[in-house]
Amino acid sequence: MLNLFSRYVSVGVVNTAIHWLVFGLLIHLVSMTQATANLIAFCVAVTFSFFANARWTFKTKVTYSGYIMFVLFMGFMAGLTGYLSDIMKVPPLITLVAFSAISLACGFIYSKLIVFRDAK
Repeated sequence: MLNLFSRYVSVGVVNTAIHWLVFGLLIHLVSMTQATANLIAFCVAVTFSFFANARWTFKTKVTYSGYIMFVLFMGFMAGLTGYLSDIMKVPPLITLVAFSAISLACGFIYSKLIVFRDAK
């Protein structure tokens, strides 16, 4: 289980780097709004995360239904974290760090028990 979680964390680190890189490029090179850039960066990063976790972490087949479940769950968590942070007037950096921790723990459990439950 520790090895599995270590792989999941490794994918998460790369996933976060992809998200931040795409976000930064879209903001600075294409002059997109933060909302649009963040949505696109999230979509790119969560797609990478799903495929990397399916193949490398859980060593299972990629399925369309699994992809949809994963993206919707992670998107819901991102939106909920942002919404609650807005209500509580939490600084953006704290929101980012909190979401990273929440998505790591909840994402792993959800992936293992729901999305990739048939993995060997």
